Amino acid sequence: MTLPLPAIPAPTHRASRLARLQQCTVVLTAILVAVWLAWFWNGPGAVAAAGVLLLVFGYALVLALEFVAVHRVNRGDAVAAAGRLTLAQAWWQEVRVALQVFSWRQPFLWRRCPDEAVPPAPGLTAVVLVHGFVCNRGLWLPWMRELLRRGMPYTSVNLEPVFGSIDDYIPLVDDAVRRAQALTGRPPVLVCHSMGGLAARAWCAATPDAHARVRRVITIGSPHHGTWLGRFSRMPNGRQMCQQGAWLVDLQSREAALAPANTYARFTCWYSNADNIVFPASTAMLPGADNRHVPGVAHVALAFHPRVMAETLAWVASVRDADTSYQEANGRPLRP
Repeated sequence: MTLPLPAIPAPTHRASRLARLQQCTVVLTAILVAVWLAWFWNGPGAVAAAGVLLLVFGYALVLALEFVAVHRVNRGDAVAAAGRLTLAQAWWQEVRVALQVFSWRQPFLWRRCPDEAVPPAPGLTAVVLVHGFVCNRGLWLPWMRELLRRGMPYTSVNLEPVFGSIDDYIPLVDDAVRRAQALTGRPPVLVCHSMGGLAARAWCAATPDAHARVRRVITIGSPHHGTWLGRFSRMPNGRQMCQQGAWLVDLQSREAALAPANTYARFTCWYSNADNIVFPASTAMLPGADNRHVPGVAHVALAFHPRVMAETLAWVASVRDADTSYQEANGRPLRP
């Protein structure tokens, strides 16, 4: 459905406290590496090298523990568990991707591709990018570059406060949806990673006309039924992602009251049996949704998997093509 283009609201993601925090972390790590090397410059080379590796790649040990937990927990899940070799490959994949995302794209490049880079495009379908826990819009840099290459409009968010309640993000998602609709005059598609999928669901449950304002919600590794790791979090949004937690149960009740039939028919849920953050693997699925399994891919890496990106963007493009064909054949717009 093509609507008149309203004035485009100003974006609300001009600042990112998370980017400043991660910048400080990267700089502090660099200082510690320099001090360590200076201290052991004339000492044993093995000690100096070991210290540098621990400072720079210490997070890889944490990731390894997560994959050990994945191996144990997923054995009792309905989704076929990944083997040890597959998990080892996923661990190495995540070590490389996490370094790029958390030490480069999010701290330093999060403003590289502004939402306004693609001009208003009436008739197209815009994409709303919603990131997850301890992330900012810099996560989506590969998506933004591809959207720019294709001339597809998009908007994004910085979900802050970083450790606030997921309900705090509802106005931010609403703002991004309004800006996306203003770019095209059409309901956009939401593409959400991890906790971003829950923020999108919370927005839908709090917005009576959400079914008319968005065309589809596509989630990538989102803990729709919580995650085993949620039990260890002490942050408000982390606790809300506990399996069978009170917040998720309440969210499901609100969704059922708003749309009792086919609640998740407009959702596509990408998930993996090697996801080191959202597991058991089946917790990333929704009943009645288009659930799509990508075996052997880790959590952050799943957001950039070629199949996930290609099929998602092809679907967004097909919405425009299908609506154009319908209008040409019938002389009137296709309702979403």
